[in-house]
Amino acid sequence: MKKIIEQTQCWLDSVIIEHNICPFAKRERDKGSIRFIVNDSSEMSETLEHLVRECEHLDEHSEVETSLFILAKLGQDFNDYLDLLDIANQLLIEQGYEGIYQLASFHPDYCFSGSDENDPANYTNRSPYPTLHIIREESLEKALQTYPQPEQIPERNIKYCQKLGLEKMQQMLEHCTSKCR
Repeated sequence: MKKIIEQTQCWLDSVIIEHNICPFAKRERDKGSIRFIVNDSSEMSETLEHLVRECEHLDEHSEVETSLFILAKLGQDFNDYLDLLDIANQLLIEQGYEGIYQLASFHPDYCFSGSDENDPANYTNRSPYPTLHIIREESLEKALQTYPQPEQIPERNIKYCQKLGLEKMQQMLEHCTSKCR
């Protein structure tokens, strides 16, 4: 578990923050308000229960801004992961978390619909492990209000990753996954 968290922290620091993929991550990382939690179940129902418990943890701990819910076993296949993501989003609605939390998704094999799997742009959402990022919607809305042209963030990231190129993006992710082996 420690290795999984260290690799995810490396990715967050050296890819997402260092390259400003998420302009809001550095502030929270510096504050220590990002929670890294590993789910090691290979069962869908247990994983979903754990996800709800993580939302409850966020309910009870306002000092934690966001959680990276890392899947150590489940969702290794990207299509299976997308199925899990759909079910998890529906579960949040059923549990009354719509408008409170939203999920952002990251996966080692992330591939945007209609894009080539080797498009460097996919690395905006590639991570060492399948990860559900639980985001407080209220905080996100506040952050977006203070950021100039937030709607341009995804396009900027795509262009930036394509400019860096596939080899560089692969190297950055590999650095994090090999760092703690």
